[in-house]
Amino acid sequence: MLLPEIRLVQAAVVLAEELNFSRAAQRLGIHQSALSRYIAELEGLLDVLLFERDHRKVELTAAGRKFVADVRQAIELIERAMISARTESDGAGEVLNIGRSAYTDPWLAAVVRSVHLPLYPGLRINWSSSYSHELAHEVSVGTLDLAITTGVPDTPTLTFLRLAEHPLFIAMSRRDSLAASRELRIADLHNRVWALFAKQVSPFMYDRVRHAAVKAEVSPLELHHITGAEEAVPLILERSGLAFLTRAGAWRIARDGITMRPLAEENLPRFSQPFIAGVSRFRVVGEYISPPS
Repeated sequence: MLLPEIRLVQAAVVLAEELNFSRAAQRLGIHQSALSRYIAELEGLLDVLLFERDHRKVELTAAGRKFVADVRQAIELIERAMISARTESDGAGEVLNIGRSAYTDPWLAAVVRSVHLPLYPGLRINWSSSYSHELAHEVSVGTLDLAITTGVPDTPTLTFLRLAEHPLFIAMSRRDSLAASRELRIADLHNRVWALFAKQVSPFMYDRVRHAAVKAEVSPLELHHITGAEEAVPLILERSGLAFLTRAGAWRIARDGITMRPLAEENLPRFSQPFIAGVSRFRVVGEYISPPS
């Protein structure tokens, strides 16, 4: 069987993530017409329809979902092999690359900074920040050794140590009628102004929030996407908005007329704070690090 070129496979993966030709082409740095040709060429080579598309929407077929899930793992293995080769060539064995999500509780990063590894006295730590799903991908392919993330689903290629877990929190004005409740349900938020973290912050949790709202027949009066807790402040104070935040994010703005309540919704997973590792050169997960009591 003739294997497809990697550019065709990458095009299918990105289109599967965006389900929009324009956005996918922009991410790939190519014209939309070129992306259409890549997908058509790939489907012709496989003799399988991967995407159902018309002028309004793009959807994966059952075969497309299976294909994309499998090739993601293949791409990660190729990227990991390239990074391992570069690392070996550069002699970078004494550097531990750790990523963290901006939504991670600060004390978790402090825990990692305090870790001492007796077997690696000359170890240097490089830190980087990104969105959770991007950090998980970088650990999978070997760009990062470890990462502290929020809201990432379990993945077979990664090792997870859950350091903390909590529900989403809703930040609101202290004068809001919902502030009288100790905890909230998704139904309490119907027909209100929402400040919801953008999908790129945590695709997994974003989709779960939207799915829970649809299931409960709840919809916002207005929907605003934010990437940081501070962006929600004017929406809360000026528009009586409700902001979906992690506990750390809600704490940061819970002052000057703003309070917070947990979203106790059984249809939503708890917002976990895992410490994750792939095939790490340093055996530290679970052995040297544990959450404070």
